[in-house]
Amino acid sequence: MTGKNVTLRLLDKADREILKLPRPVKGAIYDFQHKFKTNPDSAGLRLKQLQGHDKLHSARVNDEYRALLLRVADDDWLIVSVKHRKEVYAHLDRLTYSVNRVTGGIEYVDLQVVHESVLRPVPPPATAPTEPVAPVSPAPPEPATSKPLFDEWSEEQLTDLGVAPSLVPLVVALTTEDQLLGLVEYAPQLTGEVLLALYDGKAYDDVLEQVTAPVAAPDPVDTEDFQAAVERPATIVTTTDDALREALEGEDFGRWKVFLHPTQAKLVGRDYSGPARVGGGPGTGKTIVALHRVKHLVERLPAGRNKPVLLTTYNKNLAADLRSRLLALGGETLLSRVEISHVDQLALRTVREAEPGNRKRIVDEAQAVREWRSLLDELGEGGWDPEFLHDEWTQVILGQAVTSRTDYFRARRAGRGRTVSRAERAEIWQLAERFTQRLDRLGVQTWDQIAERAAQLEVARARRIQAIDQQREEAGGLDNVHVADGSGGWLRYRYRHIVVDEAQDLRPAHWKMLRAMTAPDRNDLFLVGDTHQRIYKNQVTLGSLGINIRGRSSKLSLSYRTTRQILHSALNLLGEETYDDLDGSSETLAGFRSVLSGEVPDLHRLDDWQSEREAVAALIDSWGQVPHEQIAIAVPTNQMASEAAYTLAQHGIRALEIGPDGPRGDSGVHIGTMFRFKGLEYQHMIIAGVTDGLVPRANVQQRRTTDPARYRAEMQRARSLLFVAATRARDSLDVFWHGEPSPFLTELIQARPPVAV
Repeated sequence: MTGKNVTLRLLDKADREILKLPRPVKGAIYDFQHKFKTNPDSAGLRLKQLQGHDKLHSARVNDEYRALLLRVADDDWLIVSVKHRKEVYAHLDRLTYSVNRVTGGIEYVDLQVVHESVLRPVPPPATAPTEPVAPVSPAPPEPATSKPLFDEWSEEQLTDLGVAPSLVPLVVALTTEDQLLGLVEYAPQLTGEVLLALYDGKAYDDVLEQVTAPVAAPDPVDTEDFQAAVERPATIVTTTDDALREALEGEDFGRWKVFLHPTQAKLVGRDYSGPARVGGGPGTGKTIVALHRVKHLVERLPAGRNKPVLLTTYNKNLAADLRSRLLALGGETLLSRVEISHVDQLALRTVREAEPGNRKRIVDEAQAVREWRSLLDELGEGGWDPEFLHDEWTQVILGQAVTSRTDYFRARRAGRGRTVSRAERAEIWQLAERFTQRLDRLGVQTWDQIAERAAQLEVARARRIQAIDQQREEAGGLDNVHVADGSGGWLRYRYRHIVVDEAQDLRPAHWKMLRAMTAPDRNDLFLVGDTHQRIYKNQVTLGSLGINIRGRSSKLSLSYRTTRQILHSALNLLGEETYDDLDGSSETLAGFRSVLSGEVPDLHRLDDWQSEREAVAALIDSWGQVPHEQIAIAVPTNQMASEAAYTLAQHGIRALEIGPDGPRGDSGVHIGTMFRFKGLEYQHMIIAGVTDGLVPRANVQQRRTTDPARYRAEMQRARSLLFVAATRARDSLDVFWHGEPSPFLTELIQARPPVAV
């Protein structure tokens, strides 16, 4: 067997085992994989088949350690484990491997390791067996007085859901949550997901639909065909030297570059007939899918030096994060073919390219509302709410590109809440004209104006391209040189593919602009986002903006960041609110789950804001050596962020306030308003000031009777902000308030009273 075409892969979870080995052994594994791919038959590797196994082999990593490999084809090998040589040859019947009949993926289980994690250590015999030993089923746990956790389901039902057959005898005898969690740590991924979903109370049919079906193989599975199995998404592997090194670096955060869950891998590589959307709750890897999708699209581009792929999101901080992650994923080669820009920057560049003389200063939403308030004061108009007028101007007048009073009378106002009469529309139109004139006099413009202008310019450009294409078609495929010259050059769509992260927070004008920037074609637009995490007021129906995602919408439901305990609490914060799916229908987090386990979030009630800040500082002190960059505090207002930072400083704890561009420094506890934490994650998350009147704001409650629709929208947004903040946590979540708690905390407090402080 020659080594020049040898494929060596690393099975998911084997990397976690390797990470626990001594550092010199990891270095030896790097050398081993290179030598093995060069020549597996090298005498120094001592490759040999294990007794009683037709596919399982061992090979020498160094004097003390051996790699266990499955031979899936002649020159195709899969590392399933690396063990000390004394642990390899004892009880060979404990090593099981099979092709899952549901997913079609390869699953490897060391039954002894599983038993040790679930029950008690089982000492191996001192010497290796001299005769082959037939594989046997694992002995079940000792009888217990507790009721088995999974006695409601038959062994056939469990295997139909995808539970590894070799583990079923152990599964049906589990009696405690600790035993279950020990099993999940070492079981194949689908087995763990299924068991935890059943344990959490999900119905069998729901588990079948939400957990099993998304990863099921589309075609019948031949459980003897390991070569076909290793190529399926359900067999989570890595192959390249660099990817192997990434997987073994010692950081779970690096695994996203190498291992994708089967549901993620399917979405990354799918060929879509048009725009597609991927939804999912916090921590489900939507951004990871977007980044790998970009890499997938770039790898299929023809050679060139241009940047035909756009990766965009809603703010500068997130765009910078996407750039650094994409660089980590594919290096400068990948980055050289991708334009990365936050969507407002893209709109501004488009406007300034077409109107180089436009150098107006840009004001944010808060400044714009202040200008509305000043205008109303100057006119003596006390009957209008400046925030209502600003929303009407941005979402209806600018959002629908309304250019005349007559068009405004006909404009749709779905979701705006308060009904306005024809006379009131006339008054609003007049005020909007005066407001626009006011901004012109001040030499300023809003981001909404820029987005709408960019959309107009790109739509007009797309129409010119379409006109040229039509003339070319009518001329039998020949270009009309005069038409091209008259358009200012050979017009082309700006991008071939566009990938959008955090899609739920883009404005309608952004979508019109993006739709016009790429030709309607296969794989043109790929969007990821979760409307439960919408933190701005930009509610859109993509179909009405020319982006049809019907039939091309998918959902991720497994959280890789947040523990089951934190996840359960965070979902309670959403209450009974209903959320849209960006296309006129409702969205749910049905099936949203986690296989991670931890502590239940702690709730803390204090008498006043000062006491709250002191308690937060004491809690951080109690965490000892935890790096402060892994701790964050989210609060309702900027002033509270500054006050919390001041209190921490008094306790000798450095704090970094998070601004529009991210943390203002390198080391310290991160503090900011809930708006600032989108896209971030921390080991320990603290949400402070979750007090009635602050979350939600008091003026939101005042609209309950005066403007019920707007009240509901504002309440939903406030819930979403709290939900986003809570789901930034990986290991622990602590919620503080003073006085009366936010009404959003009612269910949590009933389930878990506040801890004493």
